[in-house]
Amino acid sequence: MAEKHYSEQIDFTNSYLIPYLEKYIPDLYKCSILEVGCAEGGFVKVLHDKGVKIKGVELEQSRVDTAKIKAPELDIIQADITDPEIADKLKHKYDLIVMRDVIEHIPNRDAAFRNLFNLLNSNGYLFITFPPRFSGFAGHQQNGKSIYRFIPYLQLLPNFLIKLLGNLFGESDELIKHIIENYKIGLSVNKFEYFCQKYSFKIVKKDLFLFRPIYKIRFGINPLRAPGIPIFREFIAFGCECLLKKKV
Repeated sequence: MAEKHYSEQIDFTNSYLIPYLEKYIPDLYKCSILEVGCAEGGFVKVLHDKGVKIKGVELEQSRVDTAKIKAPELDIIQADITDPEIADKLKHKYDLIVMRDVIEHIPNRDAAFRNLFNLLNSNGYLFITFPPRFSGFAGHQQNGKSIYRFIPYLQLLPNFLIKLLGNLFGESDELIKHIIENYKIGLSVNKFEYFCQKYSFKIVKKDLFLFRPIYKIRFGINPLRAPGIPIFREFIAFGCECLLKKKV
């Protein structure tokens, strides 16, 4: 599974992230970059090989270990973006921070946004993506092994039904627990915009997707944008992708 994740990270970085960042980030290859939640380090590897000064932080030590086995030359460490001492540990500020599908898993978002702001240079950029809390697969039920993984909006059901269906289809207790927890701490688009305003981030570009860009690699489906109609967007958009700029 780690190998699959790593290959997907490499492919998605080359096919989508690099063209996107080249288009919207001035002098991308001269930027100092931090990836928060870098997993196996695919994004860090691609940028490092292009001569970019880049660092990765990852909460799970096992994924840090995998990244270092695959590419020992990479600067990747175990760290928690909500740690009040993370700025002292990193001892650096960055021109760009990338944080893909991580923020929805963090209960203490005030700590995360505060640290993200403090880790950026003046006029620095934050590229952040997440599946909105009420969207079809925000529970991450797609990680299941049965028909359970194809049931949209599963996380919106009462907990006893989520457990009942999970047990019926032979899913693990761990997956069922994660689906319930993911909804509990999930992030809506509206709440995300609240945090952007609270921590002085200007939205440079925001896209909502019915079919997310990563689906091109996973399923061969081209990206399809979703309408930004309030309330409706929370349910129909399977992904929110935002480029933010630190206000000074």
